[in-house]
Amino acid sequence: MLCGKGAVAIWNGISEEGRLDFYQWHINEHMPERTGIPGFLRGRRYRAADKETHPEFFTLYEVDQFDAITGEEYAKRLNAPTPWTRRTVQHFRNTSRGLARVLLSEGPGPGGVLATVRFQPLITNDQQVAGELSSLVSSVMQLPLMTGAHLCKSDEEATGVRTAESDGRSDLDAPPDWFMLLEACTLESLEAPVQAVLQHPGVRNAQVGRYLLEYTRLKTDSAAG
Repeated sequence: MLCGKGAVAIWNGISEEGRLDFYQWHINEHMPERTGIPGFLRGRRYRAADKETHPEFFTLYEVDQFDAITGEEYAKRLNAPTPWTRRTVQHFRNTSRGLARVLLSEGPGPGGVLATVRFQPLITNDQQVAGELSSLVSSVMQLPLMTGAHLCKSDEEATGVRTAESDGRSDLDAPPDWFMLLEACTLESLEAPVQAVLQHPGVRNAQVGRYLLEYTRLKTDSAAG
């Protein structure tokens, strides 16, 4: 299961000239900063597992409660980006970011591989969508080598708030609406659950990405480890 009831999900590419700086910034400044915010419990960064997956990177922050994402502390960070942050985001490409509620989450823990499925539901009632997809979440967890399945819905108003960090950026694409995160032990074991989601009658306009885990950051002191 995910650590909390809220999530910040970010898909992004990076220019070749900014790649090394992106890695250094993400590991040494950005993730420690984000996981230091009250309510932020864990950060994970993934890299594309195949050439068909775009954008190249997926970052997930797991948050205790959704209110922490819309709270003052996170807003302070977004409205006071560091010089390193300002420099690095100039190299971002095709960024899609969602501040989401975790509606359903099952599984014993994180897997080494993850599939993201961004989609539009067939119906517009959020409660009904969650109800119809709850059995899908449970059924894919019965497949071999699955470690997690999570259904998330972005909050349109919270996601759309403009901040100093997002101001003037040209890399921002449309945010996700609904998305499922499927975690497993091997890439091969992701195929059956991905197909189960794509074939569900309530899922349309799906975008699939397959990712390998690169880095995990917990709420620990920067000198720990």
